Amino acid sequence: MPKITFVNWGVTVEVEPGTTILEAAQSAEDRGVTMGSVCGGVAACSSCHCWVVKGGESLDDPSEREEDILDKAFDVRPTSRLGCQAEVQDEDLEVVVTEESIQAWHDEHPEARLKTEAGDRG
Repeated sequence: MPKITFVNWGVTVEVEPGTTILEAAQSAEDRGVTMGSVCGGVAACSSCHCWVVKGGESLDDPSEREEDILDKAFDVRPTSRLGCQAEVQDEDLEVVVTEESIQAWHDEHPEARLKTEAGDRG
């Protein structure tokens, strides 16, 4: 089975082919991985923006819709993808989650931010 390594955290998850990068990130939240999904993973926002730094050539090309949504993201690069749209095939991937996406996750999960802040004070 293919693996996705989330470079920001050094976390690797094994996934079934056809799993999106976003689904893989969500499966690793208990290990610290955070990727935004403001729209719920339907390609209506850019909160799951990431850079596929290894293995990206194994992914299907982005759809026109995905490219249109990426136009709204910050710091778009040739390796940019929406995590909700990029489905893993048979090759391992290395992914960097953008700061924009990490911030979106924290905005979506204020309870996690409060827990972290409380830990900082304790």
